[in-house]
Amino acid sequence: MSNYHIDTKCIQSGYQPKNGEARVLPIYQSTTFKYDSAEHVGKLFDLEAEGFFYTRLANPTVDCVERKIAELEGGIGAMCTSSGQAALMAAVLNLCSAGDHIVSSGSIYGGTINLFAVTFAKMGIECTFVDIDESADELQKKIKENTKLIFAETIANPSLVVADIEKLAKLAHSNGIPLLIDNTFATPINCRPIEHGADLVIHSTSKYMDGHAVALGGVVVDSGNFNWDNGKFPGLSTPDESYHGMVYTRDCGRAAYITKARVQLMRDMGMAPSPNNAFLLNLGLETLHLRMERHCRNAQAVAQYLEKHKQVSWVNYPGLPSNKYYELAQKYLPNGTCGVISFGIKGGREAAIKFIDSLKLAALVVHVADARTGVLHPASTTHRQLSDRQLLECGITPDMIRMSVGIENVNDIIADIEQAF
Repeated sequence: MSNYHIDTKCIQSGYQPKNGEARVLPIYQSTTFKYDSAEHVGKLFDLEAEGFFYTRLANPTVDCVERKIAELEGGIGAMCTSSGQAALMAAVLNLCSAGDHIVSSGSIYGGTINLFAVTFAKMGIECTFVDIDESADELQKKIKENTKLIFAETIANPSLVVADIEKLAKLAHSNGIPLLIDNTFATPINCRPIEHGADLVIHSTSKYMDGHAVALGGVVVDSGNFNWDNGKFPGLSTPDESYHGMVYTRDCGRAAYITKARVQLMRDMGMAPSPNNAFLLNLGLETLHLRMERHCRNAQAVAQYLEKHKQVSWVNYPGLPSNKYYELAQKYLPNGTCGVISFGIKGGREAAIKFIDSLKLAALVVHVADARTGVLHPASTTHRQLSDRQLLECGITPDMIRMSVGIENVNDIIADIEQAF
């Protein structure tokens, strides 16, 4: 499918039915699979034969969705997980262990900050949070001998900081480490980080990829471009005694990273998605290109409306020419950014809460990036575990409202906002 446009890949990639087979991807709702000989099953365990033997490691439905997402992102392979957080954990733990260090943008999802600053710290993995808007020279000062990766979000949740992916990729590669990008908000429809130098990409597929708020999920995509055999990643370049002494860089070539993620991390941590959730995700992917266009068009109109409103103190949307990240957005996301807007209302926290409570069409929800317009007050909900200092460091103010603009008629969305004011 490599020669087809990404719109076509959303529909056609991943599953190619043979003569007489189901036209639509089937749900293989089975934990296990039957084989005729012990020899064949042994070859499956030794990775000498292709096939499925237990759904925790691989499943035909999930496999087709992984193939589709890998093709959409331009990667060599992908591994679906039970949630976006599981994908991020697997992506990092596939490279890092106690005594290692990571550098992360400070403007990221609050749950990711907790994962990096609290949970990974208990595992002995240190994280330094940085302002990715700083120069490469300043960021270089944060890199240590034991640094194993750099992490950022294409479009940060909820501060909407746009990452300069090429700058971060150059910095990472000059230090012999990979760049991991969370592309959840942009999706491969609006940005393909691998084309700008990213080595690994993750998504919370629960958001735009699913698009309907019906199925949790995540995915790790491997570009296949990074040289893991550079001495910094012994887990990939030395024998894995838990897997017959396999050396992933030697035995799996460009697929070393994603193979290890599956046969080691998925094997031991068990964050597999259900086949039914993968089926629902695939349905969402089939309309991703259509929905993202509408999300972005609606969000642009709402942002322009809010920017002129007398009761709005500020609007943050990278699609606005007045936005700090407009030029970066034009470079990396020329066809649109996402459907998420953040803005502040005059009157601060209390006014923001009153506004949210007055909305009728837009719902107060913790979720973001699905077909329905939703709003949230991050400082008192998704990021309430952070200190005031941490809130400011990741771009969250007490008056901030996060609005995920849906694909309803934009005139109805704006009318709802107006009546709430």
